[in-house]
Amino acid sequence: MSGGLEGPAPEERETPEGRRNSQGIRIDPEVEAEPEARRAVLSALVKHEPGVLANISGLFRRRQFNIESLTVGPTTDPDRARITLEIEEPEPGIEQAKKQLQKLVPVIAVTELEPEAIRRELALIKVDGSAPDQVGAVAEMYDGKTVDVSQESVTVEITGSEQKIDAAVETFGRFGIHEIVRTGTAALERGTRKTT
Repeated sequence: MSGGLEGPAPEERETPEGRRNSQGIRIDPEVEAEPEARRAVLSALVKHEPGVLANISGLFRRRQFNIESLTVGPTTDPDRARITLEIEEPEPGIEQAKKQLQKLVPVIAVTELEPEAIRRELALIKVDGSAPDQVGAVAEMYDGKTVDVSQESVTVEITGSEQKIDAAVETFGRFGIHEIVRTGTAALERGTRKTT
């Protein structure tokens, strides 16, 4: 051996199993483990003007944040609107989403709502009309109401938590669901605490 270090030649050396990064360095699977994702509800008070929703959805698309639900509606001030976003991200992603939202010009304020905040969703579920009385009875079980009846279909309205809506959809499945439309989450803080 001339001038090199003692030991086996590179092709004879043991190489540990596992993934490697772009520089060829082995990645320890325990260290690499990603933080667990959690759901967060963000409430953004924005200027009520054209293009605001496009700006916000574009930001989330560029940053690859996963939007689970998005609702927009007016507030008591006609110049402002409230956007409620439900996202599922690891902890650093949620903080990043709040910071990025706050930087947008039409955004006035951004708040992450507490887990115990009031969250509601509305669903319209159209099912086969062959058993309207049974459909009505199931709607009552979920504090819903029948909003349309024809020979071919019955449409019911259900309002509640995401879990309640999911359970109702599953139950109405036995009648043969024709269509479903869901609003997404609308949320407010409980008590006297302001949402944004």
